Amino acid sequence: MKYDAIIAGAGLFGAVVAHELTAAGKRVLVVERRNAVGGNIRCEDRDGIAVHLYGAHIFHTSIREVWDYVNSFVEFNPFINSPIANYKGELYNLPFNMNTFHQMWGVRTPKEAAEKIEEQRSIIKGEPKNLEEQAISLVGTDIYEKLIKGYTEKQWGRSCSSLPAFIIRRLPVRYTYNNNYFNDRYQGIPAGGYNTLINKLLDGTDVELGVDFLKERERFASMAKHVVYTGAIDEYFDYEYGELEYRGLRFEHESIGTANYQGVAVMNFTDRETPYTRCIEHKHFEPQNAELAEKNVTVVTREYPADWKRGDDAYYPVNDDKNQALYRKYVAVANREKHVTFGGRLGSYLYYDMDKVIASALDCVKKIL
Repeated sequence: MKYDAIIAGAGLFGAVVAHELTAAGKRVLVVERRNAVGGNIRCEDRDGIAVHLYGAHIFHTSIREVWDYVNSFVEFNPFINSPIANYKGELYNLPFNMNTFHQMWGVRTPKEAAEKIEEQRSIIKGEPKNLEEQAISLVGTDIYEKLIKGYTEKQWGRSCSSLPAFIIRRLPVRYTYNNNYFNDRYQGIPAGGYNTLINKLLDGTDVELGVDFLKERERFASMAKHVVYTGAIDEYFDYEYGELEYRGLRFEHESIGTANYQGVAVMNFTDRETPYTRCIEHKHFEPQNAELAEKNVTVVTREYPADWKRGDDAYYPVNDDKNQALYRKYVAVANREKHVTFGGRLGSYLYYDMDKVIASALDCVKKIL
């Protein structure tokens, strides 16, 4: 056989597996449907700005081994995600912290904030039955109505009262003046964008672009001893038990002739009427680049939630009981595929943070080797 392994998908998971297998002396081919590598972390240079084509990707982790791993390939610029919530022109800091509570109610101490939230969440009795009740039980009615309800209903295309509570069970609430969105110890973005990381990972590995693995799976199976499949697990099995559900996204990129459009990398629009959920201003991902900051052009991306149908890019798995039961059926049949390993966001029907994707890919390699 020409290759030891064929990897279907050139996203982060596939690229890490490809690098590790190649470094171990294995002959590896990566095939990718799109005409470029990188999956959803791919960036594109526009006016000297690294634009995140498929939404903001901020690398954050508390796993030292993963942080050391990515830094062995590329230099990371320091970046702390401190998004702003925009509710009909009212601006609030995220995540929910003392700055948010002061902006919402004028409170100044953690005790005052806690008392206000306790007063408002007391309307929920017993175990929360849905996302609406869960949110109110965590942060009260005011924050729910202004900063959660509209955003969430746009994101999922359903009312909060019909969404499961687990979606925001771990909603961060801080009684400190701290706008750092993540709690992780290590945070940043690769200098020059994520393409620098992906290209380093795939260096020395054969790559074919614009190739649909599933349409040529018999040919590829004859070329390699093992397949690592990172596409949708239900599609691999020709939807034998039915379709797993996702939410989609649509991205609208715009170049604007100004040095600074919104003053922050990520702004969430939390009212129901604004059709998009977020506006990303990409140059703010490199705050230490003074030349870029002064340049009289900026690029913004507006993210529009969308219904998903087969053939669309899949972004957010709908991990409710029905879909999880369906996924378990596919896992059972996948476990019988002796020479195929399923992984990545679509192969695992899971919304991964990037550090967890890398950790999972490294574990996958150990099993293959």
